[in-house]
Amino acid sequence: VHAEYLGNLSGNEFDPNSIANEFGAGNPFSPNSITNEFGIYGSPFSHRSETNPYATDAPRLYDQEGHYRGKLSTNPYDPDSVSNPYGRYGSPYSPDSLNNQFGAGNPYRPDSPNNPYGRGWHIEGR
Repeated sequence: VHAEYLGNLSGNEFDPNSIANEFGAGNPFSPNSITNEFGIYGSPFSHRSETNPYATDAPRLYDQEGHYRGKLSTNPYDPDSVSNPYGRYGSPYSPDSLNNQFGAGNPYRPDSPNNPYGRGWHIEGR
């Protein structure tokens, strides 16, 4: 299955590849943006959407070195979801979770999605 680059999960609103940049990858009118509530990656009804709590094929996250970092999903039951508080990628205690402020989610790490000046992680849809 071919992966489609959807931008970077980043708080950097000046980076054109960041979903925090509403004129870049975060443009709510772009058909493949996860911020487009009518698109396949942003609709609450799409099985590929980041916002659908029952999504089965949510966008995947990869750090700058290409390591898998879980699924960008609001599904709390998916073991790979960043919203699963007990999973490897969602637990605030897991070193691999963006929700761990002392691990992968440390806002001072240059590759952390929580660093407002960093590059963040790649988002890929399928």
